[in-house]
Amino acid sequence: MQEYPIKRGLTKDLETRIVTEFKTCFGLEPEKTAKGHRITFGALKRLDVTAGAGGKSVIIDTESDMSVSDEVIIDTNKRFRKYLDAVTGFSTKERVKRAKGSE
Repeated sequence: MQEYPIKRGLTKDLETRIVTEFKTCFGLEPEKTAKGHRITFGALKRLDVTAGAGGKSVIIDTESDMSVSDEVIIDTNKRFRKYLDAVTGFSTKERVKRAKGSE
């Protein structure tokens, strides 16, 4: 389970963006769960996304399917990074930099 901060100014429509970006990045309508939303796609048996406290972060929990091909893994990872970029407002590079700064 990983928590990612949301860029300032993007917290108001977080719930909507979580769902919209599932459709944009994965082409899937997410299943509503008790706490958030879930999809199964490619190398992900399960991708759960929940808005964090006060909508200032997203909590992401994944379960991988190791039996898929390398091509599927690469495609899934690319889509997942694109999803994180869109939902958090931070690029992969910015997220790494922020994570290193908070350790």
